[in-house]
Amino acid sequence: MDDIIRNPEGDNESEPQDKAIISRRKFLIGSAAVGSAALFGNCKTASAAKEFSGWPDRFGCLTDLTMCVGCRSCEKACNEANNMPEPDVPFDSASVFEQKRRPTAKALTVVNQYKNPKDENSFIYRKIQCNHCNEPACATACPVHAYEKTPEGAVLYDPEKCFGCRYCMVACPFYAPAYDYESALEPRIFKCVLCHDRIKAGGVPACAEACPVGAVTFGKREELIKVARKRITDKPDRYIDHIYGEYEAGGTSWMYISGVPFEQLDFPVDLPKKALVEETKGFLGAVPVVFAVWPALFGMIYTALRHRDEIEKGKSQSHEREEEKK
Repeated sequence: MDDIIRNPEGDNESEPQDKAIISRRKFLIGSAAVGSAALFGNCKTASAAKEFSGWPDRFGCLTDLTMCVGCRSCEKACNEANNMPEPDVPFDSASVFEQKRRPTAKALTVVNQYKNPKDENSFIYRKIQCNHCNEPACATACPVHAYEKTPEGAVLYDPEKCFGCRYCMVACPFYAPAYDYESALEPRIFKCVLCHDRIKAGGVPACAEACPVGAVTFGKREELIKVARKRITDKPDRYIDHIYGEYEAGGTSWMYISGVPFEQLDFPVDLPKKALVEETKGFLGAVPVVFAVWPALFGMIYTALRHRDEIEKGKSQSHEREEEKK
């Protein structure tokens, strides 16, 4: 993969059950032991992630808000690439802009419309998705390590590990993770993964590839910063002197440049330049390990109980089949 910036145009029944019961018993005994140690043992400290400024050769995207025309081609491409359901409002309908939206379980990226303070006859469009932080707060907050920062820049999520505590949603400074409230028994978070598989294969994120006006540029993060800085320098009347995501919350892989102040487009602008984990290390160091252990234990217990229910359900169905044969 090269460094070129890409800006696309356009079978035995009883034995398994016995083993499951034994496994659950061992698990619960172990859980009690760990819980007791956490409650009554020495108060150890919860460790924050080590300092990490992001993989040096990581990729990212730069969105130029002065170029976006609100066509929602990025939304459509994202839905298709991730096998998401059709939206409630068609991609070619402007009525979607009547309200502000956030990413959901049905849409990993959305576009919102804002009045242009420089021209009352025009609009500014803002694309929203996970910003893929250099030091992701979601990964630090997750007690079961369901998040991973990859060398390519993307922050990935593993639904098999998640038990639905939603700490990541609270921790994210950009409000990116979305929870599937319609599937309470199968907790799952939804978020953009920067088309990680496509990038590893040498491709481009679907949204960047689909943008017909080149408003989304894909490439190495350090090169994107140079591109953004050059645009701002060459056309100071068009852009404000700020690359959003260069430093916010320790920096992100998804960045923006704009012709109006970012607070006018609902960007959180009161974020520190340090990664949020750096801001909370003192606090985390004083938190007893019980607060980090119990959420994970509850999630594991939930999984064990669900496994038990599945075994009992299978046994019941097998019994019914035997009765039918008689």
